Amino acid sequence: MRDYRAFFASLVVFLLFLGNGVHCEDPYRFITWKITYGDIYPLGVKQQGILINGQFPGPQIDAVTNENLIISVYNYLREPFLISWNGIQQRRNSWQDGVYGTSCPIPPGKNFTYALQVKDQIGSYFYFPSLGFHKAAGAFGGIRIWSRPRIPVPFPPPAGDFTVLAGDWYKRNHYQLRRILDGGHNLPFPDGLLINGRGWNGYTFTVDPGKTYRFRISNVGLTTSINFRIQGHKMKLVEVEGSHTLQNMYSDLDIHLGQSYSVLVTADQPVKDYYIVVSSRFTKPVLATTAILHYSNSWQGVSGPIPSGPTTQIDWSLNQARSIRWNLTASGPRPNPQGSYHYGMIKTSRTITLANSGPIINRKQRYAVNGVSFIPADTPLKVADYFNIPGVFSLGSMPSSPSWGNAYLQTAVMSANFREFIEIVFQNWEDTVQSWHIDGHSFFVVGMDGGQWTPASRARYNLRDTVARCTTQVYPKSWTAIYMALDNVGMWNIRSENWARQYLGQQFYLRVYSSAHSWRDELPIPKNALLCGRARGRRTRPL
Repeated sequence: MRDYRAFFASLVVFLLFLGNGVHCEDPYRFITWKITYGDIYPLGVKQQGILINGQFPGPQIDAVTNENLIISVYNYLREPFLISWNGIQQRRNSWQDGVYGTSCPIPPGKNFTYALQVKDQIGSYFYFPSLGFHKAAGAFGGIRIWSRPRIPVPFPPPAGDFTVLAGDWYKRNHYQLRRILDGGHNLPFPDGLLINGRGWNGYTFTVDPGKTYRFRISNVGLTTSINFRIQGHKMKLVEVEGSHTLQNMYSDLDIHLGQSYSVLVTADQPVKDYYIVVSSRFTKPVLATTAILHYSNSWQGVSGPIPSGPTTQIDWSLNQARSIRWNLTASGPRPNPQGSYHYGMIKTSRTITLANSGPIINRKQRYAVNGVSFIPADTPLKVADYFNIPGVFSLGSMPSSPSWGNAYLQTAVMSANFREFIEIVFQNWEDTVQSWHIDGHSFFVVGMDGGQWTPASRARYNLRDTVARCTTQVYPKSWTAIYMALDNVGMWNIRSENWARQYLGQQFYLRVYSSAHSWRDELPIPKNALLCGRARGRRTRPL
């Protein structure tokens, strides 16, 4: 009986998402997740973590370009829950983005089935819980999107493929951290760093001598940039968030909040064990943790001091960031070379300048963009937009340039038109490095430098081979400029990847609009969409 019910449920879900316009010729993968609380000990202290199928971190997702992922999520927590997919573009389908601006949360004891298509994407990404500061409790995991068999990859198949989920961690649980933020304060300094959910020497990667391995490294932390290095080994960078890169060699890499990198490492050193090190960047004190690179025939463990890395040097990090370039001759998800898209020859339609700040509003610490500190509405913005529910948000409530008056609270939404090609300048006048992510899109990081951005700064842009990605850093008292094609209709979150800043308002939504109202441009609301707030009691659609 149980097998029959499972088969029937899978058949219903399959037919349901055929009705959502997902192309039937692309393969499907069916995944079931149970979200529960569980005891974890990442820094040697018992904590209540959020587990997926009993795992911390959660299960790895593997997919091939254009595959459909049907992910049934059962929420066994005592509070609502949402999963988002960092870097998955959700082509024409912001309904599946899994942030509160697009989706109603999964209530306790209920389930929701996501239908994701990894359309025209390859590369390394991760998923995470987007609601209620749950990210501080776990429920994150890696996503690997493999190239289709006939699409050439610009390096030989490695002997193995490892996911590294690294980042800062707190011994206090997410409830305590949330109370600190809700009380009007910033978070304290993190208690440590983790690699794949474990502390010092808690995780081992086993390699065979002479073979080459791929490491996919994501910074899944809350507040801190990190540096990644492997004792005695060089790393060849090959991919950044879906873009094949020029294959430069690095002894260590800075990875900012929300970013993902792929490197190739050859086990070409004397047979023994080596430290894999992650340390914090731009912090005092400097945090560090280690994993182990174990040669399969080694009988000699790690020893001696861990290899040192950069600490607070900004110029070093800036120069490294500029050295990361697009591989113009490599194929992306399609057979044509990445460099066939000549982004530097397209005229931008407008410039948007975004300045971050940390104002005090109503005697509480908040964070803002252009003087606006985001507050969630009582109804997801995408749902309200679909049902034409008035009073939830106002288009144009997010200014496109900094306002130097008093900061204020607002459900901020910026309007934009489908197929615009825009320039965004992130201006950072604060003393800390910022990290910005844009859902639903990949953008070209054309320039970054210190000081104030001006139109004259465009003379220093890289208009030929800068890398395309979904998350970029902005150094202290500096700017970063990007070019982006608004080729994806929907309601898209633009946010700080510093999760305390995001939680306290450093985010907004970009509504990319098409007047055609065609399934060609945007898929309709899913039949199984959860409805909450002012949309409660309405119907999604009959077909």
